[in-house]
Amino acid sequence: MVEIRSNAASVEFRGVTKIYGRGKTPAVDNVSLHIEAGTLVTLLGPSGCGKTTTLRMIAGLELPTDGTILIGGKDVTRLPATDRDVSMVFQSYALFPHMTVMENVEYGLKFSGLSKARAAEKARAGLELVGLTGFGDRLPSQLSGGQQQRVAVARALVLEPQVLLFDEPLSNLDAKLRRHVRGEIRDIQQKLGLTVVYVTHDQEEALAVSDRIVVMSNARIAQEGTPRDLYDWPANAFVADFVGEANLFDCEIVSVDGGQASVRLGPVSLALPARELGPGAAKLAVRPDRLVLNAQGVANTLPGTVRKVTYVGRHLELAIETGVGNVFLVSRDVDAPIAENDAIGVGFPQRGPVLIPA
Repeated sequence: MVEIRSNAASVEFRGVTKIYGRGKTPAVDNVSLHIEAGTLVTLLGPSGCGKTTTLRMIAGLELPTDGTILIGGKDVTRLPATDRDVSMVFQSYALFPHMTVMENVEYGLKFSGLSKARAAEKARAGLELVGLTGFGDRLPSQLSGGQQQRVAVARALVLEPQVLLFDEPLSNLDAKLRRHVRGEIRDIQQKLGLTVVYVTHDQEEALAVSDRIVVMSNARIAQEGTPRDLYDWPANAFVADFVGEANLFDCEIVSVDGGQASVRLGPVSLALPARELGPGAAKLAVRPDRLVLNAQGVANTLPGTVRKVTYVGRHLELAIETGVGNVFLVSRDVDAPIAENDAIGVGFPQRGPVLIPA
């Protein structure tokens, strides 16, 4: 039985800029990053941040205005897409509707010099890898959206590329199917040790599948790190608010001693890692699920008034008005007797609040 192999290679950008037309704002602005071979790295950000342009430059579908791109240590900056060992899975699947599943998966192998028998054997191995054994004679129109996406993945995998690219691959699927297919993509990537660059605007999707995440904003990298790094230690307000939800408060760093900051937020005093910030104005980022509900009068509690309570099954979502701004809080205690206009206290645990620059 033929197996699908990994030819995983690293990807490196050195000061890459892409400008469409003269005098235009850069779509990608002086981006430098290194993607290790065998890892899944997600480019995450809102529409227009530069993530898809970055992906297309890896593929060779766009050439940079300035800078250098290397794949496996080889300079590919000016190489066209046809001369790069890269495969891409598109948002629209891009399957040929008149071809069977088997013919779709075999299509790229026709140009690789393999015999017809060898190509068919390899295509069957690709379909087995994505859980579609026995589907080879069907047309794409006879498949579900999730199955069509898996055919597109198999078609890319059988080419054994150095880098596999995904451009918003799950955006056409419903929420439950997205969770299932993203798990399959991650399992295949880890099983084969593939280098995968994955573009999405879905924060939960990025957190679930990635070894590392590159958050992009306004054509630049806002922060790069592991999913836990970005969620627990956002570098700035944009990352805090984009990677998951966050409450952002204006606060004051009263003093710093040994890397620990004494922080004042209204009537609340906190001791937090200073993160190289000095005394003065700063912001405090706190995830909604990292705040706790306390009775009024408890030490280090922000007094507030409940303005809205929303039951969403697994938790309650609370909108609370306080003297330092509105607070969004998630409580797992779905049976708590909380009603609108109740006086309530918002507590800040030791782990959770994070200082970011003002």
